Amino acid sequence: MTRIVRTIARNAARGTAAAGLAFLLLAVGALAPAQAIDPVYSADGAAIGGYDPVAYFTREEPVAGKPELTADYQGATWRFASAENRDLFVADPAKYAPQYGGYCAWAVSQGYTAQVDPEAWSVRDGKLYLNYSKVIRARWALNKDGNIAAADSNWPGLRDAR
Repeated sequence: MTRIVRTIARNAARGTAAAGLAFLLLAVGALAPAQAIDPVYSADGAAIGGYDPVAYFTREEPVAGKPELTADYQGATWRFASAENRDLFVADPAKYAPQYGGYCAWAVSQGYTAQVDPEAWSVRDGKLYLNYSKVIRARWALNKDGNIAAADSNWPGLRDAR
């Protein structure tokens, strides 16, 4: 966020009206209280936008879950492609749920939260990480260990700000 503010401020100093307005809006937003976030990022009424979290591990690909096969965990509804996957999740949800509440791992490493694309994922050391896009996933992959350490450090503050 700090880099974004500096970039906008630099452009504002160069005299573009749009950049000046963007800087003003961002500055006002920075003074606003922290936005509450849900403990789990949900889209389309379900965690991971309805994708099956277990399939990332068992099939090594994103698979859409079925609306009739669900489980609740951390205040979110999770969908599954099969009853077997649902049962695996219910037995050990922490094993299969994505890190950082399913928010973009790159964004969390940078100190903010962002939505995810269920197709932009990776598993590292038995943990599922989701990203905003495949481009961001590639950026994330350049320094996974460092990004994970930063995200692990940032997540409690982001999560508890709600």
